[in-house]
Amino acid sequence: MGVRNVKDTVKRGEATIAEAENGDEDHEELWTMAAYDVVALFEAPDDETMTAFACKVSSLGNVNTGTMRAFRKEEMEDILAKIK
Repeated sequence: MGVRNVKDTVKRGEATIAEAENGDEDHEELWTMAAYDVVALFEAPDDETMTAFACKVSSLGNVNTGTMRAFRKEEMEDILAKIK
């Protein structure tokens, strides 16, 4: 979150979302009370697009990013169907 500038977290979140809107990503940002201060959900056309976006956001110096591939229920059902 950037504790030094915590009062700017919503503004930084809005700037991040605005940047994402320039691409193909769907998004949602949530502030949490856990190991991570903010969880942002993005959907990009491919992993490379998401990785480039995460690197760009990280390069601004306000946050550290990590990515996690997630699957919707239907996608998980397709994966499980492949188990023999």
